[in-house]
Amino acid sequence: MTWEIVIGLEVHAQLSTNSKIFCGASTAFGAEPNTQADAVSLALPGVLPVLNKGAVERAIKFGLATGSHIAPRSVFARKNYFYPDLPKGYQISQFELPVVGQGALTIQVAPLSGNAKPYEKTVRITRAHLEEDAGKSLHGDFHGMTGIDLNRAGTPLLEIVSEPDMNSAAEAVAYAKALHTLVRWIGICDGNMQEGSFRCDVNVSVRKPGEPLGTRREIKNLNSFKFMQQAIDYEVQWQVDTIENGGKVQQATILFNPDTGETRAMRSKEDAHDYRYFPDPDLLPLEISPEWIEQMRATLPELPQTKQARYVNELGLSVYDASILTASREMADFFEAVLAAVPNDAKMCANWIMGELNAQLNRDGLDMAQCPISTQQLGSMLMRIVDGTISNSGAKEVFRTMWADGGEVDAIIEAKGLKQVSDAGAIEKIVDEIMAANADKVAEYRSGKDKLFGFFVGQAMKASKGQANPAQLNDILKAKLAG
Repeated sequence: MTWEIVIGLEVHAQLSTNSKIFCGASTAFGAEPNTQADAVSLALPGVLPVLNKGAVERAIKFGLATGSHIAPRSVFARKNYFYPDLPKGYQISQFELPVVGQGALTIQVAPLSGNAKPYEKTVRITRAHLEEDAGKSLHGDFHGMTGIDLNRAGTPLLEIVSEPDMNSAAEAVAYAKALHTLVRWIGICDGNMQEGSFRCDVNVSVRKPGEPLGTRREIKNLNSFKFMQQAIDYEVQWQVDTIENGGKVQQATILFNPDTGETRAMRSKEDAHDYRYFPDPDLLPLEISPEWIEQMRATLPELPQTKQARYVNELGLSVYDASILTASREMADFFEAVLAAVPNDAKMCANWIMGELNAQLNRDGLDMAQCPISTQQLGSMLMRIVDGTISNSGAKEVFRTMWADGGEVDAIIEAKGLKQVSDAGAIEKIVDEIMAANADKVAEYRSGKDKLFGFFVGQAMKASKGQANPAQLNDILKAKLAG
């Protein structure tokens, strides 16, 4: 039986302000429990919230980056529910009038299995609203009891809600990754998933094609793209098995256990009316002028999709290469700095960054910001390939030396004797000696065994200790072997 998967995401991006959304307490990660919980965070009697302008500006930037509607007037509401880490008994959020309205994000989807080709898809964004985070329950750290840490209470969040436009785990992961890249790119969130700065709730349902939407279950607080894929795959199979075995899916909030690879129900899912939203009487409506929006627009960098299109249309790179190079702003900035040193060979710059450089970063567990080779060093090395000073294999040795020990490109080339032999007379002498020592193979080549050309190239490179200019060597060999 064929089933259609329907997925929507709710992403909580912690905004990169130094202070909380309604008070001046710090948002720095890792402080001792309850050392960053001031009177407002603790909801002491008589305190009043004051909106953080920086949080609003970050929401505006997100709206602009996704082509979303930015509300000229939005309202904060109280979302009422009880939980031990929620001091006020309500969370200040937005409901009917969010700051950011409908928009969209176009993603590149690489199927997780099979031979299907990557494809493009647009996911609609329903809304993005500002809210405060709750505190955190710490289980088992206090002689088997649960403690409450309110450092996180009041931390500014932008909750980004999508339409149920995704139909596979691959699409959901691609969307989450694109969103993760975007919020980091425009500087509104550090995207640190281990610290909880970027968390995803995934709504999953299944239906037969053409039927109404099925009952959804919400997988809460996923902080890993790998876990997201596993959780969706498991949940989809669970829902299909439940229905096909005569059961009924009940709307619920569920958790994913990465140790078992299974989801489990946490509580029945609440609807909006269960929270009893009403406007917060302590906060005035938020009004955003056109002038403020334009001020924020002026601060936006070139966006990933715009940059991708430019790399394809102006530099001649493939869509795949452009998407890899714009996976992070640091990667794109590094590429463009190297390209400035080697302006006429974007493909070579891209290949070295996506290949040798990226592989070494992964082996050493580093990100681009920690790269020990500067853009100036890599650009200088690539220019030595372009001008024929060193071969590709010589460049790899220079690269490894710079990575381990630093140093200037030309000095490394001299110290290691990596300069290519580009003297035509010297190369001709090597070729003549190789041909004289292998007269039988010369005859075989001339009789039609073209594959022997590689043999002569190998022998000549060996005789030159790998320093013969490959292009010159090929030309000379072809001319002499032609007889």
